[in-house]
Amino acid sequence: MKLQLGKRNELEVIKEVDFGVYLDGGEIGEILLPKRYVPEGTKVGDILDVFLYLDSEERLVATTETPLTQVGEFSYLEVNWVNDSGAFLNWGLMKDLFCPFREQKMRMQQGRSYIVYTYIDALTYRIVASAKVDKFLSKEMPPYKVNDTVSILIQQKTDLGFKAIVEGKYSGLIYQSELFQNIHTGDRLQAYVKNVRSDCKIDLVLQQHGRRHVRSFADQLLEYIQEHDGFCPYHDKSPAEDIYEAFQVSKKTFKQAVGDLYKKKKIELLDNGLMEIHNS
Repeated sequence: MKLQLGKRNELEVIKEVDFGVYLDGGEIGEILLPKRYVPEGTKVGDILDVFLYLDSEERLVATTETPLTQVGEFSYLEVNWVNDSGAFLNWGLMKDLFCPFREQKMRMQQGRSYIVYTYIDALTYRIVASAKVDKFLSKEMPPYKVNDTVSILIQQKTDLGFKAIVEGKYSGLIYQSELFQNIHTGDRLQAYVKNVRSDCKIDLVLQQHGRRHVRSFADQLLEYIQEHDGFCPYHDKSPAEDIYEAFQVSKKTFKQAVGDLYKKKKIELLDNGLMEIHNS
């Protein structure tokens, strides 16, 4: 059995006591799950899904609560308090997550939130956070191709656009010229790969590029028209902001989809919108 500190583990209940239950920690020995976290009806022999961390006295302890992050993950956490050693972040557990000053890009402030990486400090064996997240990103070539769908965490705004962490591992960038919506640090979004660069970084877009996306949105647009009594009040003269608010796509994508539907004789172009054509 290999226990994973700072992660979820499935452990067997081996003893019941007044203040909780003890779990089988293998070579480590018994691990306490305090009474407040013990599921009702738990008995010896049950297998529980628990998160392992160190309590305020540096003892290995279990909880059935789900933290906001685990070891090996990037997250956006708020500072609960600061002292002479560093900042203490709210990660959803009774004991806050410590970020020492040496791992802060700038002095963290109480009440503000920051992108951090959670890891185990090699010297102290404590679970700690670092705001110097770039050093934890992979330097390997990402295994993606153009138009692949990826999950991203918005890292920070730059002069070029927004840096993002891709699939919890790689460095990405959304250029300002590719943005058609408001995004903020800490947002978790779905994005598409525009390009994988030779420096192992990924150029991202929030809408698919190319005809595949146009065809996909053309289907959505036709469905919208059908659900609105065969009429759409938006057209090629509508403001881009109105189109984005209605469909979350750029005006260019909207116009290309309209062109596709028009060529297929699915719609008629009116001065005040689009109307579905019912082919007999």
